[in-house]
Amino acid sequence: MSHTPHELSEEFPEFTDKMHALKQSSAHFAKLADEYHEVNRQVHRAETNVEPMEQLAEEQLRKQRAALKDEIYALLSA
Repeated sequence: MSHTPHELSEEFPEFTDKMHALKQSSAHFAKLADEYHEVNRQVHRAETNVEPMEQLAEEQLRKQRAALKDEIYALLSA
């Protein structure tokens, strides 16, 4: 199994404990983290040609991942 870049624990290593706590206490945060994880996997599969897709679709997924990451960071840094 290959390593998937951009996992939340790598993106925000300083918030690892807080992420774990929020996943347990906040359904909203848990949903965002799960959605980020799924979108990130889709981007990785597209980038590595495991599941090739049109460039526009891949760019949309990257934008969605960035928006989720921004929202997650806002919750973590609050």
